[in-house]
Amino acid sequence: MSLDVQGKLAIAKQKKEAADQAFRTGDIKDALRAYHESLLYLNGIDKCVRGPIQGLQFPRLPRHGENRKTEVLSRPVQTLGAGSHGQTQVDEMLDKIYANQSACYIKNGNWKRALESANKALSKNEDNHKAAFRKGKAQAELGYIEKAEKTLGELLRRNPTDAPAINAELARIRAAEAERQKVHDKKLRGFLSRAKDKEPKQDTAIPVASSEPASA
Repeated sequence: MSLDVQGKLAIAKQKKEAADQAFRTGDIKDALRAYHESLLYLNGIDKCVRGPIQGLQFPRLPRHGENRKTEVLSRPVQTLGAGSHGQTQVDEMLDKIYANQSACYIKNGNWKRALESANKALSKNEDNHKAAFRKGKAQAELGYIEKAEKTLGELLRRNPTDAPAINAELARIRAAEAERQKVHDKKLRGFLSRAKDKEPKQDTAIPVASSEPASA
């Protein structure tokens, strides 16, 4: 790993830690800013670590009787540190930052961004259960009820440990949707009733026969 990459990774970690702290204290604006700054460094690294780094030299300790030499590393920068899901260290940080960004956007009620960030986190780690939960929540708030139920249902199957929280969210979504439908139906009935009242009424009166004098 070059010093340049090492430096970027170190700064990205510092920015992420600052963002995490801001989020814990409820400073969502500063958290989002610091997460964004961390991503600027990480995304730059991410582009260069997708393939092998060619011609990058690292010193190694000389063997007995040898002079100090350098060896060329031509393997992918998976050496940044593989996580439990086979991620690079960069991907692992990106995964967490995107998931945390989603949480920030949920706090702000920015459901579109919350969904986008959750999807980015899941693209790095499909087993990020927090990101999946936030994705389902954002989908529901955006009106994608069936998609939300599918997302949370799949999460429930994959992560039964969090069943209470997932089931509670599913129940909340269904109750909110039932209430929304109830309000919609009431408005529709009111509209139809008003439309009916405005219809012209037919004249159903029986015509009165004209009175004529009796014939002589």
